Amino acid sequence: MVHFPQAYESVPFAPPRGIYESAQVRVEWQTMDNRQPFYHRNCDVDEISYQIVGERTLMTELGVVEHRPGEFSRLPRGVAHDNYGRRESHLLFYTPAPVREERAAIRRSAAVFPAFPGWEPGTINEAVTQCMGTPGHDISVAPIDERQLLEQVHAEKERLEVLTGTDRIGMTWLYRSAGFRMGSVRLRAEGQRVYRRTLDADEIQYQISGRRTLVSQRGIVELGPGDFVRIPLGIAYTSVCADASEHIALFSDRELPQIAETTRTAEPYTPERLAALQR
Repeated sequence: MVHFPQAYESVPFAPPRGIYESAQVRVEWQTMDNRQPFYHRNCDVDEISYQIVGERTLMTELGVVEHRPGEFSRLPRGVAHDNYGRRESHLLFYTPAPVREERAAIRRSAAVFPAFPGWEPGTINEAVTQCMGTPGHDISVAPIDERQLLEQVHAEKERLEVLTGTDRIGMTWLYRSAGFRMGSVRLRAEGQRVYRRTLDADEIQYQISGRRTLVSQRGIVELGPGDFVRIPLGIAYTSVCADASEHIALFSDRELPQIAETTRTAEPYTPERLAALQR
């Protein structure tokens, strides 16, 4: 397991922290209480974000989004973007384009001027990257006219779509591409356990809210808000919940290794532990 606290903690601005990475998918965690000091443009991937806590203004050529906790959005390949965060943290998911939305948007980006209170246009750097935006893979960094970039929205028909999960129990699919799919999962407290195994993908889970016990062929572990866990392809598992629980589930058809430092590991299965869960 890897853990990042959900409550905001003041830290100096730094690049996003990589958590899982392969040639097809990259997962990062970021926290901000400031403006990102440059615009970013991906050459090869769509970039999905999930807002954990706080408020974040996402500024792009396709309009501005004011992100609130629990919301997702997808930046299409090649769209320049910048962030202004206020005591916030969010997740980033990069995967080769094109990715499509699997459910209807709750709202869309819009032309907003000024982009946020106190915003003043000027000259700012733009970083163009390849290789899923991995550090060290910049193609170019050059100054651009921010007003001209943001006014491009008036010439574009496309808009960013903001998604959320639903209140229904089970999986709500959000995004899908050839080798990638993502959804949000709601579970309720119940005695019956149903095991599953994914035969075509590694699964990354991020615990949004609630607590649950993950029981698997690789051990048993308690998961709480802010925890990540990787379930390799073919491993059977189930979740035991005393109360309601919600998590993100990401599926990659290629092995998706962990690159962040491990916070803790699952404990071996014992009959006594499983009997305690049943009680």
